[in-house]
Amino acid sequence: MLLTKTRDFALAALVSATFFVPAAAAFAEDGKPREAVITVTGEGHAAIAPDMAVVTLTVVQQAKAAQDALDQNNKAMGAVLATLKESGIAERDLQTSGFSIQPQYTYPNDKDGHNQPPVLNGYQVTNGLTVRVRDLSKLGGLLDQAVKLGINQGGDIQFTNDKPDAVLEEARKKAVADAAAKAKTLTDAAGVKLGRIIAIHDGVVAAPPQPYMRAMAASAPMDKAVPVATGENEYNASVSITYAIQQ
Repeated sequence: MLLTKTRDFALAALVSATFFVPAAAAFAEDGKPREAVITVTGEGHAAIAPDMAVVTLTVVQQAKAAQDALDQNNKAMGAVLATLKESGIAERDLQTSGFSIQPQYTYPNDKDGHNQPPVLNGYQVTNGLTVRVRDLSKLGGLLDQAVKLGINQGGDIQFTNDKPDAVLEEARKKAVADAAAKAKTLTDAAGVKLGRIIAIHDGVVAAPPQPYMRAMAASAPMDKAVPVATGENEYNASVSITYAIQQ
C-alpha cells in the first residue's frame, strides 16, 4: 500500500511540474506575473478619385551627325515645353527625366557569313520629360498637342493624388476598427475578456499600382484629344494592436 501511495504521489508531482512549466515562463524578470496579451493586425482600405496625372513624354531623333540629331531633338522638345507652359503647366511640374546620345551601328556579314567590323550609321538622341498635370480635364488635349509637336515615343500615365492625407486617415481608421473587431471575435471565441490597449504599431500605408494608360505617340489620333479614363485610387493601411486579456 505504501509503495502504491508513493508511486501515486510521484506521478502527481510530475503532472504538476508539467503544467507549471509554462506558468514559470510567464513571469517577468522582477518576479511579477506577465500580463496575458493578444496581438492582432487590422487592414483598412479607402478609395478616392485621382486629382493629378504624372506623364512621361519622350522625343527620339536620329541623324548622321550627333549635332544634327541633337538640334532636331532640341527643336521638338523646346516646342513641347513651350506649349505645356502656355497650357498652364507650372515650371515645378516639368522635369527632364532622361537624356542620352547613342551611336547607331550596323553589324554586316561578308558573303561567307563572317562577321565584319560594325559600321557607324549615325546617332540617336533621346530626351525624356516628366509632366505633372494637375487639371485632368486638360490631359487628353495636352497629349494630342505633344504628339503633334514631336513626342514620338510611348510614355506611362499614372494617376495619383496631390494631397492624400484625408483618404489615408480614413484607411487608418478602418484598419484600427478591423483590428478591434478581430480581437473581439478571438477573445469571445476563447471565452476571455478583452482588456486595455497596450501598444499600437502603424504598418505600411500605401497605394497599389494606380490605373494607367500607355500613350502610344506614333498612333495617337491627330484630330481630337486622346480619350482618358481616370478611375479611382485605393489606399491601403495596416495596423498592429496589442490588447491585454482580462484574467
